[in-house]
Amino acid sequence: MAKNKFHEGSGPSQRQLRVGETIRRALSEVLARADVHDPELNAMSITVGEVRTSPDLKIATAYVLPLGGRGQEDVIELLARNKSELRRLVARKLTLKFSPDLRFRLDRTFDQMDETRRMLAQDVVRRDANAADDDDADDAR
Repeated sequence: MAKNKFHEGSGPSQRQLRVGETIRRALSEVLARADVHDPELNAMSITVGEVRTSPDLKIATAYVLPLGGRGQEDVIELLARNKSELRRLVARKLTLKFSPDLRFRLDRTFDQMDETRRMLAQDVVRRDANAADDDDADDAR
């Protein structure tokens, strides 16, 4: 049985990262310039935090968030509704042989950062962190 070049857990390749960033920039520009023929979508300010591509570059998943965080479900619906036009507009800015299929997901990065800050602010965690810092200082002496 032959091993798959893209085995699970290996992380994205440099090409995937480069193409994902190129798509992120192109999609951000298209959304910022309101190039889409949908007034509802053009009325929203949308942040494209990251774009991840499949190993074969046929699927690009964009992680997005409306400015201010309001209307999160609406933004996913609007982007999905305009997926074909967005794909065409983004493809014009790419130098790829094929334009990837666009998929949209909510960017939960900010939620995760807020949760981490909340956890680090807890008295128990601060006490343990301070105790670890004190132990490291004692070890350094």
